[in-house]
Amino acid sequence: MTTTQVWIKSTRSQNTSTCVEVTTTLDEIRDSKNPTGPTLRAAVTPLVRAIRSGRFDG
Repeated sequence: MTTTQVWIKSTRSQNTSTCVEVTTTLDEIRDSKNPTGPTLRAAVTPLVRAIRSGRFDG
């Protein structure tokens, strides 16, 4: 049995092509411009927390 990933994109970026999408299981990321391209397996929840906290602000 194969399962199909469901991908979501931020509602703030629906009208642009420069964003990433995440799976509903929050364990993969991909470039929305290349939906058939490679994906990055990642722990998305801690990544989002770090971004929101400003950890990557320059």
